[in-house]
This record gives sequence, structure tokens and C-alpha cells, in this order.
Amino acid sequence: MAFVDEVKTAVTPRAALLVLGVLVLQLLFIASYVGALHHPEPTDVKVAVVAPGDAAEQVASQLRQLPGGPLSPRVLPDEAAARRQMLDRDVDAALIVDPSAASDTLLIASGQGSTETSALLNVFGQIEQQQQRTLKPEDVAPASVQDADGLSSFYLVVGWCVGGYLCAAILAISAGARPANRSRAVIRLATTAVYAIAGGILGAVITGPVLGALPGSVWALWGLGALTVFAVGAATLALQTLFGVVGIGIAILLIVIGGNPSAGGAFPLPLLPDFWRAIGPALPVGAGTWVARSIAYFRGNAVTGPLLVLSAWAVGGVLVTLVATALLRGRRAAEPPAPRPATAPPAS
Repeated sequence: MAFVDEVKTAVTPRAALLVLGVLVLQLLFIASYVGALHHPEPTDVKVAVVAPGDAAEQVASQLRQLPGGPLSPRVLPDEAAARRQMLDRDVDAALIVDPSAASDTLLIASGQGSTETSALLNVFGQIEQQQQRTLKPEDVAPASVQDADGLSSFYLVVGWCVGGYLCAAILAISAGARPANRSRAVIRLATTAVYAIAGGILGAVITGPVLGALPGSVWALWGLGALTVFAVGAATLALQTLFGVVGIGIAILLIVIGGNPSAGGAFPLPLLPDFWRAIGPALPVGAGTWVARSIAYFRGNAVTGPLLVLSAWAVGGVLVTLVATALLRGRRAAEPPAPRPATAPPAS
């Protein structure tokens, strides 16, 4: 066989298209991660301003006029309201101004990520220096000493998401990308659910009691982990049912290429460019990271929206898998049977 014929046999047109798809995913991976993370800048960071009388609105007006729009200030009546809104994750920081003193207090929350905290300290430090005042930071939701840069929640959720789409991919590789019938689809979804329950508790135990990296309720993290793994797994099963093996690539595009850099893990959302800041909360990694940090550092507050996002991925994945399987089975049943090859008459 000639070498060209060997190539044609070894690399079929279908394989060539899949390799081309891998190249596209590789380039999108580079573009997404570098585009999101190469130059973090604070934009519209929600901060509260507390000061007596008209001074609060004057300070807020000055903060709104900063070049580049790094801050989105709001005036609050007192420090207690500012602390409450920070723990509710309605604001990211609070400036407590005391005109009678030479220093102001900046309430921060390092549990939401050290990079955002550093950016806020830098912005407010320059402002205070220009006004010849000093800044006293106070951490109202400090990250655990075992949680370097507040990244443990992000890596935990990334691990759960990886497990979800790998479980679905293995089911596809072992028995075909598309389920043969509705019973097979239900079995795959049930297998993914059992895997999600196991992956959720084991991830929570490793991150919490074993490594001590993440405080908060292990039971709450278990529930989050099970939902996250199942949401990603069900979505991957749905994509495989619709698109075959190409669905695995689409899942990687959504979860890894789009989801990881926009999740607010390495850099919290206010430090990301507009595109990634917009898509992050709608994807499983971003929603899961937000909930994990709330469980660990913010008393479980502000989790309804992200949990609904994860639930939508889970329910949508189940429905699409079941409906698409039924439609594909009906299409196969409607196709005429292939003609049987003619058989030679028996020898006389």
C-alpha cells in the first residue's frame, strides 16, 4: 500500500475533522484564559460609603469620578448596614469616613479573593494618600489561613465540574455517545447521579476536614458538590445525545474554556473584562464558586440565584437527554430497513 493510501486509511475524514475541532478548542482555550486573566483591572466594584451628613455623598461622588470607573459607590446610613451588606454579598467593600480623625476605615472581605482585596487596598490607598489621610483595613470575612488567596473554593468546584463531564464522557465512550433508548438514557442519568453524590461528599471532606483548606458546613458543601457534578454531567449527556462525540468538545468549550476563567476564581468578577464578567455567573463553575465561597465565609448568604443556575443546568440536561433520545429512537424506527444481501442458490 502506498504511503498516501496509508495516510487515508489511518486518518479518516471524520478523524481529520475531529482533530481540526481539537485545534479550534486549543486556540479558544488560549484566547479565553489569556483574554480574561492577562490584565485584571477593577471595574464597577460595589463599595459602600458611610460618613456623617453630606460628606457621604461628596465622597461617593468623588469615587464615581475616578479614571477608568473602578468603583461603583453607594451611600449607606451607618457602619452596621455596611457590614450587613458585605456579609450579604451586596457590596464588596465599605469605606467608613470619620472627618474628625486623620484616618478612615476600609472594610474588606478577603474570603471573596485576595486579588480583589489587594486591588481595593491599592485604589483606596492612593486616594487616602492624595488627601494626606491614612487607611485602616478591617477584614469582616477573612479567608482561612489554610486557603491561599481564597482559591480553595474555586479549585474544589473545578474538580467537581471535571468529574461531571468526565463521567458522562466515559459513559459515552464505553457504550456509544447516544443512548440506544430511553431506558439506557435513564440508566446513564442515574449513574451520573450516584457518581455526583459520591463526588460531592468526598470533595467536601477532602477540602474541609482532611486538608482544612475550606471552612463552612461539610453538609452544605456536599449538597453543592452533588448538584454541581450532576448539573455538568447531565448537560454533557444532553450534548452527547444531540451531537454525538462532538458533544464532549462542546461541553469542554462551555465548562472549561468559557467557565473556568470567568468563574471569579483566580480573579473575582469585578476584575474581569466585560465579556467574561457577563457569562461567568450563568455557567456552572461560576455559580458553584460563588456558592462555595458563600458557604465558607459569608454564612451561606446570597446563594439562591447561583443555585437556580445549577438547577437549570441539571434539569435542562435531564430533559434534553430524554427528549432527544426519544426523538432519535423514533427517527430510527421510521427509517426503512436496509435491504438484505442476495444469497446464492444452493449448489445442485
